[in-house]
Amino acid sequence: MTNSSSSSRVIEIEDGNKPEEEIDCEVTPGVQKRGADDNEEDGDVVPMIKLIVSYARSKHEISVPPQATFGDVKKLLANVTGLEPNEQRLFFRGKEKQDEEGLHTAGLKDKCKLLLMEDQESKERKLEAVRMNEKMLEACDEVVKVRSEVDSLAEKLAVLEAAVLSGDKVPDKEFVVLGEFLMRQLLKLDGIKAEGEAKAQRRVEVRRVQSLVDTVDNLKAQNANPISNI
Repeated sequence: MTNSSSSSRVIEIEDGNKPEEEIDCEVTPGVQKRGADDNEEDGDVVPMIKLIVSYARSKHEISVPPQATFGDVKKLLANVTGLEPNEQRLFFRGKEKQDEEGLHTAGLKDKCKLLLMEDQESKERKLEAVRMNEKMLEACDEVVKVRSEVDSLAEKLAVLEAAVLSGDKVPDKEFVVLGEFLMRQLLKLDGIKAEGEAKAQRRVEVRRVQSLVDTVDNLKAQNANPISNI
């Protein structure tokens, strides 16, 4: 089979089973090896060999030059599998192949089969990333719940502020209760274990609540001494 550039094609395995670990080559009747004379006749056309790569529940057909390395194959497979080359493990005839090893040296021919597996460390890193993302989302949800409660308290504080600024006498209990509710929100925020974006959101909300607490204290002082409001 000849081609001018590397290519790939995906074939889904219909039975849904894991890819068989049969690592061998298929013989195509009537296909002969190309020699040096053939290359001269074709000019710049580079001979290609087709490889069948089993990964998960799919099979990928890729075409590469015979002089390519297993590292070159991994780079091509990265485009069709989503696995970076350093996350891949390639097996031929039951043995894992190294990136620098050439296909011709390993005995690969047209229609040879390879088994692709994801590196275990790569799997663990991805699982950890998923867990961290889930924790971050949970923390963000907790911050949003606190923010909603703080919004309600901020509205009550605005009503008290308007009353104080208009000269009305407000019972001290109103400020004490509101201050206690705000401090409870600070404790809730302090108990949220957050990283990344959730941590940033928590920090913003903590500063907001602290600012509201300061406002409550200032209004309480003004309410106790109405003359200073004139």
